Amino acid sequence: MGIFGFGKKLAIPTPDQALPGRTEIMPVPGQHYVNSNPLKPPFPPGLETAMFGLGCFWGAERKFWQIEGVYTTAVGYAAGYTPNPTYQEVCTGLTGHNEVVLVVFDPLVVSYSQLLKVFWESHNPTQGMRQGNDSGTQYRSGIYVYSDNQRQLAESTKETYQQALDKAGYSKITTEILDAPEFYYAEGYHQQYLAKNPGGYCGLGGTNVACPVGVLESQVSG
Repeated sequence: MGIFGFGKKLAIPTPDQALPGRTEIMPVPGQHYVNSNPLKPPFPPGLETAMFGLGCFWGAERKFWQIEGVYTTAVGYAAGYTPNPTYQEVCTGLTGHNEVVLVVFDPLVVSYSQLLKVFWESHNPTQGMRQGNDSGTQYRSGIYVYSDNQRQLAESTKETYQQALDKAGYSKITTEILDAPEFYYAEGYHQQYLAKNPGGYCGLGGTNVACPVGVLESQVSG
């Protein structure tokens, strides 16, 4: 992923600066490479959706498909302006998009709080427009929420994790928490990339600071 990392823009463009994009939807495989479940809806009833950005989406997606209770995952682009962008366009920094993971999960098996714990602990959320050696606006930390309950849990865990990071000497969390924007699927070769390419690049790295979500989970209903 770092091959496009030079000369990256570190500020999100304005809508009038963004690339125009296209109306054609990106074709993607019908099934998840690891678990054979569909990548696109409709999904079985009772499942819920989450969306996270935590750096290079290859490694980020692997973190989530390994969790029991996760039905399917997909990588894509969100929180920008350009409709149906390509990877090359996102890498210019002129679409405004973040590299994100869509996570469809069974809340009876894995809670949203547990997904948040994986999110916080799997990357360094204090780095702004980069993650490790990957620099650019598409590597920013983000939580994109689908309900008021998800927003409440996202904000609560952010506050709690900040306290833990403060004690460990880290700076302020830069994670954006937004209502879930439109999700644009990335190209087929990006989907479950590290399952297809086990030796592939993964620049994901956490802070080694645990995120205590258990207390919050009991405080926030849902």
